[in-house]
Amino acid sequence: MKFPENLRYTKEHEWVRLEDGGIAVIGITEFAQSELGDIVYVEIETKDQHLAAASVFGTVEAVKTVSDLFLPVAGTVIEINSGLNNSPELVNSDPYGEGWMIKVKVDSPADVETLMTAGAYAELVGN
Repeated sequence: MKFPENLRYTKEHEWVRLEDGGIAVIGITEFAQSELGDIVYVEIETKDQHLAAASVFGTVEAVKTVSDLFLPVAGTVIEINSGLNNSPELVNSDPYGEGWMIKVKVDSPADVETLMTAGAYAELVGN
């Protein structure tokens, strides 16, 4: 499994990529999608909401289970990946690219740096 070095990770298996302007792109890791199995539905109804870190921002439904999605850092959800409405399998096929889930205007970009590095996350999942 791959865990890109330019991302930060959480123990709940979300990844974060910080972009210019304090915007964070968030999705679930390759490990998470492989554990869930084939993803059939992504439900996110938190657009324009300000959420605290560790808040549930949506759910992902797979053939095996339904799992909550947790916001890694506090901020306001400014965009939801509408491509997942018709193609939720993008989370399986391209978890770090087209399978991203939300964009968040983070309260403090420095909070992203406190999340796990790729190496620490790989160690967590035994990779």
